[in-house]
Amino acid sequence: MRQSYLKNAALLTVSDVALRLAGMGLRIYLANALGGEGMGLYQLVLAVYSLFVTLATSGVSVASTRLMAEELACSRPRARGMLARLCGVALALGLAAMAGQWCLAGPAARWWLGDVRGARALRAAALGMPFMAVASVLRGFFIARGQVGPNVASQLAEQAFRIGVMVAALEATEGLDVGTRCAVVLGATAAGEALSAALMAVFCRRAAPEAFGHDRAQPPQAAARRIWEILWPVEGGRCLASALHTAENMLVPACLAVYLGQRSTALAQYGTLKGMALPLVNFPFGLLGSLGVLLMPEITRAHIRANRSRLTSLLRRMLRLTVYFSAFVGMVFWVWGQPLGLVLYGSREAGAYLEILAPALPLLYLESMVDNAMKGIGEQRAAFRYSVWDSMLRIGAVVLLLPRQGMRGFLLVILLSSLFTCAANTRRLLAAAGIRVDLARWLAGPLGAAAAAGAAGWGLRRALAPLLSAGQGMQLLALALGGAGMGAVCLAAGWPFGLGAEIRAACRGGRNAKSQ
Repeated sequence: MRQSYLKNAALLTVSDVALRLAGMGLRIYLANALGGEGMGLYQLVLAVYSLFVTLATSGVSVASTRLMAEELACSRPRARGMLARLCGVALALGLAAMAGQWCLAGPAARWWLGDVRGARALRAAALGMPFMAVASVLRGFFIARGQVGPNVASQLAEQAFRIGVMVAALEATEGLDVGTRCAVVLGATAAGEALSAALMAVFCRRAAPEAFGHDRAQPPQAAARRIWEILWPVEGGRCLASALHTAENMLVPACLAVYLGQRSTALAQYGTLKGMALPLVNFPFGLLGSLGVLLMPEITRAHIRANRSRLTSLLRRMLRLTVYFSAFVGMVFWVWGQPLGLVLYGSREAGAYLEILAPALPLLYLESMVDNAMKGIGEQRAAFRYSVWDSMLRIGAVVLLLPRQGMRGFLLVILLSSLFTCAANTRRLLAAAGIRVDLARWLAGPLGAAAAAGAAGWGLRRALAPLLSAGQGMQLLALALGGAGMGAVCLAAGWPFGLGAEIRAACRGGRNAKSQ
């Protein structure tokens, strides 16, 4: 069982990194193909699209994983019947989401986005909703069986197909308006969802004899009530959070336009930050995925078994490794932000945003890991409550600051929001787990290692200046060498101050798990 778990963890980690790399490459291509204004419109469309995606998928995904695990453990014929009912519910939600987004595309583009060019993109994206909803149920079925291979294969195929269709469509529509080009990009996303659903259906059909046997489906007990009991709180909570997030994204370019006096300039600045800088800032977090995959189930088991010493040890390890990693990544962006913005996007503005956001990375990364840990120890309600408060405070701050301060105000909102959510979630986690904070031990080592890496990074940046002024290939090489050099210095500086002990403990934990 543990060997299968570690195999799944490794497969998920490798596939997550591959998908993030492909997604980051696609983002860079889209930024150069659409430009700042086009990326701004694309991000606005995604904000509305994500709200309807939440409606179509969030509840049925959780319900599928939980209910299929229950039924597969009790009765295979009833499990077959439960899967059929879940697919029916998912299809109904997907069709409702598709119809809602299609019918509201015009009014939403005019009144929410403030740009009628987004209507075609919203309609194109709506076509993928039913496929996405059904695929989420089938993925939950395989997760309930402890199989990640079909999910990984379908996601990789979907991403490759989507990238190919997007590139071909953008090349064919070069020179047309950004509304049309955004529409073909979202149309390619919908086509990718259809392919993914078809592949998941094929995988499910092949797995059905082993999972369900050859008996006919039987009605599961109280299926409607059980589905509804999971569906409404998950769907309601996530839709509320998504609606608040969408409202914020609608307000940002509108408030920026008040400050700048031009809608197109505001949209370009918004696109540079949300479509270029922030995806790059979030990309390294994927490398913490392996830590989360390996530690989070162990945290949950320790909490369920009331093993306080084990729980405390795991949480301390997670927190310290996250602080080390995030402090290092923040220093990398502070040193290399400008060259990264120029090399990847040809934008000094994107590089400036990377430098400004660098100090917030330890807060952003730590908050995400703490949020997952809180769910592992049953504190998900508190995490959701803090998230809703944060969204409401962000909306108020956007309305107050952006018309007066412009993009500087929005960057301040991001920094203050990161501080609030990180402090609130971390305080709750530490109190729930009964962990005392040793600031000197927890912060001195990571900050010292990051400072040493930063000093080495500035030296490397000066030494590699000739490469940074050469062609793009040499510039990428300089960035890779600079990041690798900073990583080696950070590892060497932090190793005797706790980093080495935590890495060795994590490795011992993995080996022990494998031997059990």
